[in-house]
Amino acid sequence: MGAILALLIFHLDLSVIALIGIILLIGIVKKNAIMMIDFALDAERKEGKSPVDSIYQACLLRFRPIMMTTMAALLGALPLALGTGTGSELRRPLGISIAGGLIVSQMLTLFTTPVVYVYMDRLRLYFLRRKQQPESPEGTPELRPSPSTLPGHPMA
Repeated sequence: MGAILALLIFHLDLSVIALIGIILLIGIVKKNAIMMIDFALDAERKEGKSPVDSIYQACLLRFRPIMMTTMAALLGALPLALGTGTGSELRRPLGISIAGGLIVSQMLTLFTTPVVYVYMDRLRLYFLRRKQQPESPEGTPELRPSPSTLPGHPMA
């Protein structure tokens, strides 16, 4: 999203070279998310922390390494984006797609990865509870009757 937006702002086409930059972005963003999730899972398993506490700790401790790799890639792309001279028209879309994509994707990754992690854990617990519910003879999970349908209830 950020790479396409940056290319639009600078009036450049989405070329094969720009696609190479987008592929590079996908790798960097996935690596950053994996670093956070791996650290959070490790904290959950070894330290017995809750998912919210473990992803919070992962965000705090992995923020600097994530920013270091992002800034290295961003600063490495700036000469491509700002360079002039022979062949610069070929390299410019690569640098602009990397720089624009890194800025937007990094912000999204830092904010969305913890949220997705917590919601995936809640979804896992939901399915685990559903699996552990006793089943009725018809094969569907047994539903608890509401209090108003029980005999002797004032609303029955």
